[in-house]
Amino acid sequence: MDPGSLSLVAELLGIAVFAASGASAAVGKRLDLFGVVVIGALCALGGGALRDILIDAKPLALTDWRYPLVAVLASLVVFRFHPALSRMRPTMLVLDAAGLALFTVVGTVKGLDHGFAVYAACIVGVLSGIGGGILRDVLVQEIPAVLREDFYAMAAAVGAVIVSVGARWESQIGHWTLMLIAIAVIFVVRLVAIRYRWEAPKPKF
Repeated sequence: MDPGSLSLVAELLGIAVFAASGASAAVGKRLDLFGVVVIGALCALGGGALRDILIDAKPLALTDWRYPLVAVLASLVVFRFHPALSRMRPTMLVLDAAGLALFTVVGTVKGLDHGFAVYAACIVGVLSGIGGGILRDVLVQEIPAVLREDFYAMAAAVGAVIVSVGARWESQIGHWTLMLIAIAVIFVVRLVAIRYRWEAPKPKF
């Protein structure tokens, strides 16, 4: 499989995961079918659309029918099978961590490919990873996870830095090896943070 196809598969997988996350949140708020699909699709496509706007490209969600189709189908699956999925919260957290990792790394790579400086590519990558989740939380009237779960954006930032800095040695490391390392780091850091409830200091009252 060529690199372009692998990148497409990674993005579509991330979209499916984030759509399921958004749809699950909507189901939890007792929204109807339309609401579940809309929030699932926005959660799945929002981060990528923000990334494309930042790199001055047409949002893929508006130019490639496969992106919204995967988002809608994943949302419909969650709507149909939510009783079973509701007992799988740990699984959904794992999938959300995987989506965060995939979108962050792909977004950072695209930022670098468009000639962005290291810090700017990191910003593009992090916003790509957390953008959909912010939309999801705002629409279901929750405080965005990025503002209350410290190692959500932090995990994305660590992975984005690995991609941006490691790009200097990409010829020795290998493009896909570098991406997989960054994806694994984000994924593991996020899951460890969930497991051990890592968080930054909060105000005492």
